[in-house]
Amino acid sequence: MAQTPTPHNTASPGEIAPKVLMPGDPLRAKLCAETYLENPVCFNTVRNMFGYTGTYKGERVSVMGSGMGMPSIAIYSYELYHFYNVEQIIRFGSAGALQDDVKLMDIVLAMGACTDSNFASQFELPGTFAPIASYRLLAKAAAAAEKIGARTHIGNVVSSDVFYSDRKNGSDSWKKMGALCVEMESAALYMNAARAGREALTILTISDHLYRPEALSAEERQNGFRQMMEVALAV
Repeated sequence: MAQTPTPHNTASPGEIAPKVLMPGDPLRAKLCAETYLENPVCFNTVRNMFGYTGTYKGERVSVMGSGMGMPSIAIYSYELYHFYNVEQIIRFGSAGALQDDVKLMDIVLAMGACTDSNFASQFELPGTFAPIASYRLLAKAAAAAEKIGARTHIGNVVSSDVFYSDRKNGSDSWKKMGALCVEMESAALYMNAARAGREALTILTISDHLYRPEALSAEERQNGFRQMMEVALAV
């Protein structure tokens, strides 16, 4: 707590709730706060990574952007867990589908997060770590998604370090192993949560398909993911 504010977050102790919703896009954080939270107060604007705290159905909740990629979410989630005493981080964002039955606007709950990243090397483990979600949060999200009738998939996702890859057909191997979709943050979030002894969950909406010419526009991704946000808020 003594290390606040940080170079990336100007919040003072107590300004961030124990539960933080974390989209990658800071504009999505702003949209979520202004749409769903009562009396949202902005606690961070450093690098335009907006963060807000308000209440939702009487519960104090914060929403903050994470940026793109594992290095970015690793910085923000580490500070939230270790310096701001955050207990739960629920990431929500977009992903590219791998499986044939996963369609645009479907929701994916990331039970586990495979990765091509070397992020885990810092922990000097004598083997391979399997980054997984908090089952307690996962079960709540599954129930919330079912309640609102959202088309939902639960399973492994891939957290990739690269968006534009020089490797040919790299997605085929992940598809064969049953991974549902590709995104860029969850593995680092899950590992930081495990190291801190805290909870994390990723909720994703499919914005494009890696094997079909289907994709949402940037505006559709920013404004069209209301089911996902409602599930995140219900957890």
